[in-house]
Formats: sequence, structure tokens, C-alpha cells
Amino acid sequence: MALAALAAAVTLPFLGFAPNRLLSGRPVPLWNAVQGLGGTAALLPGLVLLATPFLRPTRFGLSLTVAAGGLFTAGLVWLAGAEAAALAQGASAAARTSFASGFWVMAAAGLLAAVDAARRLGLGAVGRLAVGGAVAALVALQLASGHLDALSILKEYANRREVFADAVLRHAMLVVAALVPTLLIGIPLGVAAHRVQAVGRAVFPILNVVQTVPSIALFGLLMAPLAALGAMLPGSGISGVGPLPAVIALTLYSLLPIVRNTAVGLDGVPAPVREAARGMGLTPRQIFLRVDLPLALPVFLSGLRITVVQAVGLAAVAALIGAGGLGAIMFQGLFANALDLVLLGAVPVILLAVAADALLSIGIAAATHRIGVLPGRSAP
Repeated sequence: MALAALAAAVTLPFLGFAPNRLLSGRPVPLWNAVQGLGGTAALLPGLVLLATPFLRPTRFGLSLTVAAGGLFTAGLVWLAGAEAAALAQGASAAARTSFASGFWVMAAAGLLAAVDAARRLGLGAVGRLAVGGAVAALVALQLASGHLDALSILKEYANRREVFADAVLRHAMLVVAALVPTLLIGIPLGVAAHRVQAVGRAVFPILNVVQTVPSIALFGLLMAPLAALGAMLPGSGISGVGPLPAVIALTLYSLLPIVRNTAVGLDGVPAPVREAARGMGLTPRQIFLRVDLPLALPVFLSGLRITVVQAVGLAAVAALIGAGGLGAIMFQGLFANALDLVLLGAVPVILLAVAADALLSIGIAAATHRIGVLPGRSAP
């Protein structure tokens, strides 16, 4: 990772500067941005990263790598903001300074080095979330201070502040609206597939086929029948475009991980545990609620994590059928050949997915820990 960052710093442009967002700009190398004490200090963690391959993999060395990777990424953002502000002086209001390939490679190398060191350090889900939160906080401080306002992605945000807030809310609503029916349908189906093998043999092939259908094709397949149903029921609000087909498609895509992990989690409950619960006088309902569900919870939460992350990403594609959300901003940028507008929609989608993954990972770790201490506790 350190060598990749070094190669990117030497050979790839750090930023791009263009007279407006539609024209291709000139490359700005990293050394142009490194000016003064602040620029040098921002790159010091990068020098530490270059030295980490030669350090022994002790707890101190790994902790140093985690800190250096996070600070290096935040420092690159600071450098980009400082150079963008310098380039904006004397330039027109339409001028744009955007992240270039060198920035993305170096930032990715810093984050990956920190993630790898955190894993080898044995940090749990909470520890990894704390590291990511610290890096995010450093970037958030720069955003709040206005240091990054000259970057083109922030200019796009300033021009679409209200639209952006509505898009984030709409995107989250689409995901939640799809998760509710997914859980209401998927959990009972998973329980049925666990108890009756014939149900599993019938359900899983269908759900597997749904997963193979491209998202845009599934949206298109739903448009005609929903439009016909809306014509039959005027005033119902049913339409072939908009949020309804998006929610239905997202629900269909989300069912497989929920159904499969519910069934697999219940299948993994040891038979002796059930027999012990039965011997203690628990009814089948009590065994299911007090034994099966707690023991199957980590596997179920793993399926929920897959479902949520998948839904957050697929909801962006739903903008093509008028569902709105962050995907609408992304496609506006694609159609206008404005990369920074695409990033304005794509970066929040990535952050939402990463945040959901991290939070559910903590839930999985907590559920797994509870199972670890469950046998030593008295029966409920």
C-alpha cells in the first residue's frame, strides 16, 4: 500500500483544474499542493506509512500504521482543500478544482493500510468503527470550517443544497420502505423453509433467479403491469414509475439474504440444546423464542447486513424510473458529463452503505458475544 501511494504521488495528478465543469482541466501534481509548514505536516503520516513495512508487526507498530493511515487520508483532503482555495484566487466563479486519480489512489492506500493494520491488531467492530469515525470527524471538521469550499464537489453541493437534503431523505425512505416488507415476508419464509424442506426447495430457486435479473431489467418488467393496474384503479396512486416499482424491486432483491440466513441460522441451532430446553419443560413456542431465535440471531443479522448494503446501492438505480433519491443526482451528472455532480450523489451512497455495514457488524459482534455467555447463564 505504501508503494502504491508513493507511485501515485510521483506519477499521477493529485487534482484537476478546469475553467468550468464541462471542460477537461489541467493536471495539478502533488508537489504543487505541498507548500509551507501546513502542507509538509499533512504529508508526514505518509512518510510514516512508507516506513511501516520495515517495522516489526508489534502492537505498537500496527497501532502506528492505523494512526498514520487515517491521518494521511485526512491530510490529503486538507491539502486538496488548500490547493483548491489557492487555484480559485483570480479564477472565474465557474472554475472547478476536482480530485484526480492520484488523490483517490493515495487516499485508498491510506485507508486500506489502516483497515489491514486494525484487522491484524485484533480490533473488534467497535474499534474499527471508532477508527473510521475519527477519520470522518477530521474531514467533517474541515467541511464545517469551510476549508473545502473551493473544491468542485462542494460547489455542486452549494448549488443543490436543498435538493441534496431531499435526495438523502428520499433515498433512506426507499431503503426503509423496502426493508419493512422484506422482513415481514422473509422471516416467516425462512422459518417455513427451516421447518418444511419442501418450502425451501420451492422458494430458494425462485429467489435465486430473481437475484440473477439485472436491476434495470426488473424495474422495466414491473412498469407495464403496475401501469395497467393503475389504469384499472384510477386515483389509487399506483403507477409504473415512481417509488412503488422501486420498492417492489428492492424487496424482491432483498428477500434471498433474509430468507436464506434465517433458515441457515435456525438450522445451525444444535439439537442437544433444543433437547435440553424441552427437558426443562419449555413449550415449542418458548423454545423458538428463547433458544432458536437468540442462537440464530448472528446469522440472521449477517443476512440483514447484506440486505441493507445491497438495498442502499440498488436504490440509486431506482432513480431511472423516477423514484428519486441520490441516484437522481448521479444520473444528472452522468447525462451532463459532470463528474463532480456524479460524486455528489455517489459518495453519500457509499458512506450510507459503509455506516450501515459498520453498525450491523457491531450488532453481530454483540449477538455473538451473548451466545458465547449464554450457556453459562440460567435458563430464562
